Amino acid sequence: MATSTDTAQRGSARLRVQRFGTFLSNMVLPNIGAFIAWGLITALFIQTGWIKLIGDAFGYEGSYGFVSQLGAWTNADGTPMHEGTGIVGPMITYLLPLLIGYTGGRMTYNDNLRGGVVGAIATMGAIAGAAGTPMFLGAMIMGPLGGWSMKKLDALWAHKIRPGFEMLVNNFSAGIWGGFLAVVGFVIAGPFVSAFSTAAGNVVDFLVERNLLPLTSIFIEPAKVLFLNNAINQGILTPLGTNEAASAGQSILFLLEANPGPGLGLLLAFALFGRGAAKSSAPGAILIQFIGGIHEIYFPYVLAKPKLIVALILGGMAGVATNLAFSSGLRSPASPGSIIAVWASSPPSSLLGVTASVVVAAGVCFVVASFLLKIDKSDDDGDLAAATAQMEANKGKKSSVAGMLGGSAAAGSTGPIHSIVFACDAGMGSSAMGASVLRKKVQSAGFSDVTVVNKAISNLADDVDLVVTHRDLTDRARSKSPSAAHVSVDNFMGSPRYDEIVELLRERNGAGAGAGAAAAAPAAGGASGLLARESIVLDASGDRAAAIQQAGELLVAAGAVESSYVQAMHERETSVSTYMGNLLAIPHGTNEAKSAIRRSAISFVRFPRGVDWNGSEVRFVIGIAGAGDDHLALLARIAEVFSDQSQVARLEQARTEDDVLAVLGAMQPA
Repeated sequence: MATSTDTAQRGSARLRVQRFGTFLSNMVLPNIGAFIAWGLITALFIQTGWIKLIGDAFGYEGSYGFVSQLGAWTNADGTPMHEGTGIVGPMITYLLPLLIGYTGGRMTYNDNLRGGVVGAIATMGAIAGAAGTPMFLGAMIMGPLGGWSMKKLDALWAHKIRPGFEMLVNNFSAGIWGGFLAVVGFVIAGPFVSAFSTAAGNVVDFLVERNLLPLTSIFIEPAKVLFLNNAINQGILTPLGTNEAASAGQSILFLLEANPGPGLGLLLAFALFGRGAAKSSAPGAILIQFIGGIHEIYFPYVLAKPKLIVALILGGMAGVATNLAFSSGLRSPASPGSIIAVWASSPPSSLLGVTASVVVAAGVCFVVASFLLKIDKSDDDGDLAAATAQMEANKGKKSSVAGMLGGSAAAGSTGPIHSIVFACDAGMGSSAMGASVLRKKVQSAGFSDVTVVNKAISNLADDVDLVVTHRDLTDRARSKSPSAAHVSVDNFMGSPRYDEIVELLRERNGAGAGAGAAAAAPAAGGASGLLARESIVLDASGDRAAAIQQAGELLVAAGAVESSYVQAMHERETSVSTYMGNLLAIPHGTNEAKSAIRRSAISFVRFPRGVDWNGSEVRFVIGIAGAGDDHLALLARIAEVFSDQSQVARLEQARTEDDVLAVLGAMQPA
């Protein structure tokens, strides 16, 4: 019992750290393009950048014009050569932290723009109070605080504002509260983060001066394999490294986690000395890891043979030691951790050292991993779970997917599958690759009506049919989508689980008949699609308000939305008409009411005698509840139907609910 409890506590602690890391990375990753832009501008235009280096080599000294202005060059005595601060300094001081603060505020307010605005205002206070220290950590605090607190305040007077005063209250509440948080940021957050950054910098200096920095690989490399790489890189190393790069021109911290050398060495060892699926998949994984920068691709190889973590640690230590020996580093984060991104972020003086650190790290890891693989006497091929599944498939035994769908039976998830999400920590790297592979298999099998997309686990909602994740992330995914079936994989490139998923589709959906037959079956039942039979009314009457009310109440009755969503549908209509033309109106809630949506669904109400919709005739009212970004796909699909006069005529002539489902029932969540 004690062992079981300890294991559960360790797993729970790791999940919490993973969630925290994902939370931090979700603020940084959408803005990586801005970091790259700042890094490129810095590499080109500062006084020690590429333009001056190449110009000096060709004899253009002293004739750089606007280049020196952009880079805010200084004279020998340290005084500015031109008025102004160039572009490099303002970007790192204002642009990057404000982007992070805006993203964090918007993220904590359910993707609401007002949350982003308040988060940016609060971040500006921290920037102003930081005495010139880049406020990345401050932005990661004040941005989410602004969005979360604004969400809580809005909830206090939700649905209590008199019609016509919504904009006034929303704007003034955001302005007043944002101003207050800006003062808090100036007085508290700015000085606190400045002191913390100074202390952290002193710790790094202490390690560097005593040549102890390579020891950080003892913690970083195992944490990466446990999918804590985003927590380490975006949450710790990127803010500290950016501060150091702003003052020193480069930072070794950007390469502690992002160096692609250890992963390259490990995969090379598998390609030469591995066995079975691990050996055959390693060459393709090398391209994805080293060129594409998706380090997650090699994590399953280590998880299958945990002793190989020794090779990664020694390789990481060798890479850090090489950078220390060459005094090399990067000007900006290398994200993704591709050799291309690493070279692009390297200043001219560090290019040799950075390249050497990658080569040395790869070489050391390759030698150690090769030795460990050659002396390995185990019978597995480097991927025990995948090998077992492949063996069962070869023997013709029943698919084990049903056994892996943890919780699906209890949740009653036994109907057809129409939406599959491949989820990973950040939703960009490994999940995109896995989704691409799985999507091809699903489409080749003839299931054209089944969607396969990739998302971050933090963006999952409980409105999908099946979720695919790495086995170490399945528990987190299950907590976000408890009603979905869950499949765990160990190998992103060629997992046998993909073939088992296709077999599961044949069992649940019928033989791959494509959109026509596969979608028609759930439509007839009405429960597994977006439009249920109970959500269809063919002979309604009343005015516009009554029509919106009826469409909304049908969504409530279907369990798709909370009752508060109906009022949000009326509020949307008062600000923007939902009349679409061609006898159609599509009432739906405001963005603020997204939290009231439980799952994606539509309702269908036909008014044979028509409704006066603010001067236009409407005969079809389709209520929409789109979870996440599903509303975009719903709008596109509804528009496709109603742009076809023959389909509109079919809906006008429909006599039963099944007649409507034959036209609209095939729509599934995107």
